[in-house]
Amino acid sequence: MLTHPTLERLPHVVHAFFTREGGTSDGIYASLNCGPGSNDAPARVAENRRRAMARLGLEPASLATVHQVHGRDVLRVEAPVPAGEGRQADGLVTNRPGIAIGILTADCAPVLLADPEARVIGAAHAGWRGAAAGVVEAVVGEMANLGARPARIHAVIGPCIGAESYEVGPEFPAPFLAADPTHDRFFKQAKAGRFRFDLAGYVGARLAGLGLGSIASVQADTCADATRFFSYRRAVLAGEPDYGRALSAIALKEA
Repeated sequence: MLTHPTLERLPHVVHAFFTREGGTSDGIYASLNCGPGSNDAPARVAENRRRAMARLGLEPASLATVHQVHGRDVLRVEAPVPAGEGRQADGLVTNRPGIAIGILTADCAPVLLADPEARVIGAAHAGWRGAAAGVVEAVVGEMANLGARPARIHAVIGPCIGAESYEVGPEFPAPFLAADPTHDRFFKQAKAGRFRFDLAGYVGARLAGLGLGSIASVQADTCADATRFFSYRRAVLAGEPDYGRALSAIALKEA
């Protein structure tokens, strides 16, 4: 698993961006596939999620995840949510110790956030659609409803598809540029009519507009690193029928 110093140094907070390593699944799901929405054996997914929680020092039932739909809805979590029972949402927040809020990704950007003074944490699933729709803003807003202040919130963008791997068509930049012409900085020419999109950079810019205490990122390209990460795009290019999902999770420790 990967961690980041920005969140590691915060009191009462544990977190991890889990890689695909250290689980029980095999084949295209090898090995720490934590996605109940995949076609992996449910028992293996459950064991992988249990292992992930154990590495955070938490009980297996402490994990809350949701059915992600690339939107901006945020769930306030007051109790663990069993796998497959979460409502549709792309963000989670909580102020309850002992509950891990988790995001599942396979190229989209997971974002973990914490206000250590208010003891409020958040997590966002930020693919390009969700990021453009305002999911990180919605998560920060819901954290504020629980007493957090943006200036005290620290955010880390986890492993996601890198710009060198994220080639898009000629129509893709238009809505971004219509929203803000300076968004052209997140695109560079790949070849005639094609561009490379910097998802992490775009998500970071959305976060930067919120006046947070700090913003950092884990430098890793999920599509380019098959050893450590699952990737939807890599699976599609390889003609594979499905793909694993990596878990990113954050929790408050008991005081």
